[in-house]
Order: sequence, then structure tokens, then C-alpha cells
Amino acid sequence: MNFGQALEAMKAGKKVAREGWNGKGMFIFLMDGYPLGIPANTATRHALGLNEGDHVKVRAYIAMRDAQGMIVPGWLASQTDMLAEDWMEV
Repeated sequence: MNFGQALEAMKAGKKVAREGWNGKGMFIFLMDGYPLGIPANTATRHALGLNEGDHVKVRAYIAMRDAQGMIVPGWLASQTDMLAEDWMEV
């Protein structure tokens, strides 16, 4: 599938990956935002200078699960990714 179809699949709750990606187990997915806000965790409070109990509003974003099993928030598509026709659901 193409990148537009991959985006639609993510909006429907699916995980997608490029057939050509080298890392095993890698995929991207859509993380829902928190438009009403959620309590900031310790790392977010520290990074933004917030206080205990402060809330942060979060927009939806695309994240990746990398080959090491770590989540990479805010994944961005390259020109090659956007033009590729080898996207697939995982």
C-alpha cells in the first residue's frame, strides 16, 4: 500500500511498516492525543519546569516501535517513506 493508505490504516487503529525496513519488529502507529490534558509525569515536569499535579495537553502523533522494542515518539516520514508503495499492516 502507499503512504496515504498506511495513514488511513493507522487512523483505523492498525500498525504499519515498510516491507523494506531492515529492523525486525519495527512498525509505526498512531498515538491518541489528550486534548483535555493528563497529569505530567516526572520526566515531562522536569523538561518543561512544571509542578506536581500540572496537566499537559497532548496532540495525536505517530510513534515507532524500533528494532530494540523501544517506542520513538514523534516519528517523521522521509521523502522515500512518503513515496514508497511497500507499506503493509503488521
